[in-house]
Amino acid sequence: MTTGGTPLFRLSQARQGIAWMLLSVLVAAGMDATAKYLTQFYPVLQIVWARYTFQAVVVVLALAPRLPALARTQRLGVQLARSAMLLGATVTFLFGLQNMPLTEASTILFLAPLIVTALSVPLLRERVGPRRWVAVCAGFAGALIIIRPGGEAFNLWAVFPMATAFLYALYMVTTRHLSRTDSTLTTLVYTASVGALVMSVIVPFVWTPLDTKGWLLLIMLGGMGGANHFALIRAFRAAAAGVVSPFEYSRLIWATLFGYTLFGNLPDGWTVLGAAVIVGAGLYIYRREANAAGSGVLPGD
Repeated sequence: MTTGGTPLFRLSQARQGIAWMLLSVLVAAGMDATAKYLTQFYPVLQIVWARYTFQAVVVVLALAPRLPALARTQRLGVQLARSAMLLGATVTFLFGLQNMPLTEASTILFLAPLIVTALSVPLLRERVGPRRWVAVCAGFAGALIIIRPGGEAFNLWAVFPMATAFLYALYMVTTRHLSRTDSTLTTLVYTASVGALVMSVIVPFVWTPLDTKGWLLLIMLGGMGGANHFALIRAFRAAAAGVVSPFEYSRLIWATLFGYTLFGNLPDGWTVLGAAVIVGAGLYIYRREANAAGSGVLPGD
């Protein structure tokens, strides 16, 4: 065993990264549950406004001395497009969440890494072999198991989290491009500010008066959004993506727990089966990408 050397240091960094990722996932699941609760009383667009506006306040307070420097970007158009994609993903997810059980909506969202794999061919010029294409197709099959189009349990609102997964995948692909030129904090500033500005223009048309509890929950929602992004940044800074990314699936545990505790929803057998297929496909993709990163070559399968 190496006492002062690299292996122990890497193990420590990996543990820190995993801990930050688990915290990020817990906060994200709590944010989803809070948002779903709020959709019972307030318009979705008002909730989205609060999520971005109060997150922007957190970002400004935390980064105030550095904001002028962080606002400089070499790719303004890409930053704005990326922020718009995340805003669109937030809106579509909340519309789905308003009308679906928390676990089902959260599970469908896990299609995003599989869509990233599919989009990496035309957008990133990456090679995807036949076995990874099978994993992508399996993931979509898992989503169909959950949605069951044409069946009695079919819910048209499930289209919204699927749209969220697609928009979020575009957001992740764009993030890869931006990471070559802009810092993570610069990207975080644009994410919060663009969403806050756009929704501030829209929210007067849907505004519903808030009581004290509503204000507190909306402020908490924005704070959780900022905490989630901070923990996610720390996770990827501490350890490689292939190490921490699979722990995103712990979100299903929290989504199920919050869904049952707060809304009395438990996933049925079809949802569990579909979730297992999506998670299995996603973990295969993560494993292949981790192997590719470790060997320095793109996998051919």
